[in-house]
Amino acid sequence: MVTVGLCAAALAATLTAPAQAHEAAKAPHWELRNSGTDVRFRGLSAVSRDTAWVAGSKGTVLRTTDGGANWRNVSPPGGADLEFRDIEAFDARRAVVLAIGEGEASRVLRTDDGGATWTESFRNTDAKAFYDCLTFFDRRHGLAMSDPVDGRFRILSTGDGGRSWKVLPSDGMPAAQDGEAGFAASGQCLVTSGPRDVWLATGGGARARVLHSSDRGLNWTATDTPIPAGDPARGVFALAFRDRTHGLAVGGDYRADQASPRAAALSADGGRTWTPATQPPSAYRSGVTWLPHSRTAALAVGPTGTDLTTDGGRTWRTVDTGSYDTVDCTPDLGCWASGEKGRVARLER
Repeated sequence: MVTVGLCAAALAATLTAPAQAHEAAKAPHWELRNSGTDVRFRGLSAVSRDTAWVAGSKGTVLRTTDGGANWRNVSPPGGADLEFRDIEAFDARRAVVLAIGEGEASRVLRTDDGGATWTESFRNTDAKAFYDCLTFFDRRHGLAMSDPVDGRFRILSTGDGGRSWKVLPSDGMPAAQDGEAGFAASGQCLVTSGPRDVWLATGGGARARVLHSSDRGLNWTATDTPIPAGDPARGVFALAFRDRTHGLAVGGDYRADQASPRAAALSADGGRTWTPATQPPSAYRSGVTWLPHSRTAALAVGPTGTDLTTDGGRTWRTVDTGSYDTVDCTPDLGCWASGEKGRVARLER
């Protein structure tokens, strides 16, 4: 663990080192892995440096077990019309994927054999529901969230690894603002840390909020963030918590012709309060993750680049200009990113 921790610290340090030509080959950088397709991958689940799953448009799911050298198309049959936006993998064989959309377009499927076969475990039948993200506390317990139905965000729960789902009571969910919703941009609008804590990111309303539950989604509290909202295109797009206390929020305005000031915030009290980054990313960011075994370093990604923080989210610096929608890291220092035009990359040292 000490060695891994030192590697993580070195990784963050070299990412911020001066970009000198003779150091370019040594500095950590995103190295593209040919996915063999041009679909947009907003769903990503990194299992290790060798194994990762991506999910995207046209019902596409790919899996690699050799660090991205080869990708196997394990898309569910007959799902070409589905829009996959989130995937959560437990290992190289077991994964749960979420399709988004109105009514029956929102579905959850699970595989136990590396994608050779898939079982549909949930299909939304409420025309007012639109599911955005899913997350797991462990291999059995997980949640999925829908945009507000009858004035409150809707939460699905599973206790058997995504094989079956039930809608949780809405009594403990605060009322949604007018126009408030989640963003199905990176699979990170609903995230967990530990066995019971979960956070939900919102936008579109008058204020961009983060909702928190400490009892696996039964009761929630809502907190305003300094990230701008007030428009359907603005708000918090992604969250990351390295423990149940320290969290990061990123977002902005996803429209390319709109500025995204104050596009990042941090919390040191489990999301009860949020502080704006003193030097936020320079543009909209849709995905964020903590670097493994680091208390202060994290990456944020978006269509215009990747930013790094080494001070817990207070200041961010652009370290790459490639387009990515989402990012995920693993304990063995495997960091992956994915996005438009079939782009998938692994962070190389």
